[in-house]
Amino acid sequence: MRASLPVGQRQPMKRFFKVVVARWLARTPIGLAVLGLGWLLGRRRRQRAQRQGDQGGRRR
Repeated sequence: MRASLPVGQRQPMKRFFKVVVARWLARTPIGLAVLGLGWLLGRRRRQRAQRQGDQGGRRR
C-alpha cells in the first residue's frame, strides 16, 4: 500500500507537469492556439469564481 503525500508536496509536481505540457504544446501553432484558449477559459473561470465569492455564495 502506498502512503499518500500531503497536499503541499503534490503541488510542485503538478506545476512541473503543467510547465512540461505547455512547453510541448508551444512547439506548434496549433498548440499555441490551444494554450491561448485554455488561458482565456481559465481566466474567465477565475474571474467568475471571484465575483461569486464576493457575492457571498454559489448559485446554481
